[in-house]
Amino acid sequence: MNIDSLLQPFQHFGVNLELSRIVKLLANLDNPHQKVPVIHVAGTNGKGSVCAYLSSVLTEAGYRTGRYTSPHLIDWHERICVNEQPINSENLSQLIHKVKAAIDENEESPTQFEVITASAWLYFAQQKVDIAVVEVGLGGRLDATNVCEKPLVTVITSISREHWQQLGPTISDIAKEKAGIIKAGCPVIMGPLPEDAEKVIIFKSLELQSPLFTPQPAKEISPEWAEYQTIKNEKLEIKNDIQNSPKINSETIKYPLPLKGQIQLTNSALALATLEILQQQGWEISEQAIIKGIEKTKWPGRMQWFNWKNKQNNHDYQLLIDGAHNPASAAVLRNYIDSLTPPRKQGGEYNSITWVMGMLATKDHGDIFQELLKTGDKLYLVPVPDSNYANLADLKKLAFEICPDLGFCSIYEDVFPALDAAFTISENAENKDNLVVLCGSLYLIGYFLGNS
Repeated sequence: MNIDSLLQPFQHFGVNLELSRIVKLLANLDNPHQKVPVIHVAGTNGKGSVCAYLSSVLTEAGYRTGRYTSPHLIDWHERICVNEQPINSENLSQLIHKVKAAIDENEESPTQFEVITASAWLYFAQQKVDIAVVEVGLGGRLDATNVCEKPLVTVITSISREHWQQLGPTISDIAKEKAGIIKAGCPVIMGPLPEDAEKVIIFKSLELQSPLFTPQPAKEISPEWAEYQTIKNEKLEIKNDIQNSPKINSETIKYPLPLKGQIQLTNSALALATLEILQQQGWEISEQAIIKGIEKTKWPGRMQWFNWKNKQNNHDYQLLIDGAHNPASAAVLRNYIDSLTPPRKQGGEYNSITWVMGMLATKDHGDIFQELLKTGDKLYLVPVPDSNYANLADLKKLAFEICPDLGFCSIYEDVFPALDAAFTISENAENKDNLVVLCGSLYLIGYFLGNS
């Protein structure tokens, strides 16, 4: 039986934010989460890449490192890794069977996410990992990962308006849910947040006497190298012990930046600040391990260049793929594209972009279009397979309302013929500097990668 079949019985329980089920389930499994030192990472965007940096560096430093992230792109195995290696099918199947056996039939059934989360905790305990980097699934306060009472470090990368249907309508509401992972006395690393969200995190940290750190983004040395200064906590008057403690060999550290986009200057800085706190706690992480670990970091499907072969003309093209699925991540993607695309000779505007997009029905489609679409851009709308995706005709109408000067918009029944058409038109256009971008949903990116 494959993993999808094993987890299928729990799918209909959907998202049910509450901790009692996972707490009881883990208790029946002898509380494996209590046997694993944890870094807990929440945020609207950026949390996956921060987890990837941390896992890679800690593995490079010689620690047996677990990593739990969600969602997956291609298959469930990606979610649970030890030393950067995904769990194999046999082990994951055995774990799910063990978790299912621990479910009390007289209690409310756990959700699919709770079952896979319990499997991750169990695997990390069985594998005797030295440390685990755990990404929040949704929100924070009531997320199934939020069962660790004393995380080594808590990280909140960013907060914007997403999943508001479950987390609350305002930025403050969403921030309160994210702040729920902060634990008494445990250090908190906070990324750049909107003012309303920042106030919530500061208040929660003060309430729980949790040292709060706000590292500045790293500085770009070149398109592929960055420089990070050790933590300077001038903004917040919160006492802590880290300011006067030893630093990472020097005041700055220079490192390669394999993940693309300006946002990685912030995300890598959050990871390095976390590593610095671990050093103060006694973890042995050398500067060389940091540099090598960051250099080896991989996080597929996020601003990734992909070599696409157009079946209509048998030519190879460079395709940019990104899971941008909310306005904040769309803004980051557009910023990266604008930094790459050569300007026109007249007017200083950028060449048009050809977008191939699919989005889930629950997303803020108008705000995403607002961030991405510009005059002359072309748009191919496609479904997101096996998902509740947005009505394509409605998306087309909305796209022209947002960007009346859109150059072209068409609907396709699948992403692959849409890509073939996009590249064929781009090839035949007078201006061949057009860029083709596939984005709008991590599920769409996963479908694309799994079938390419």
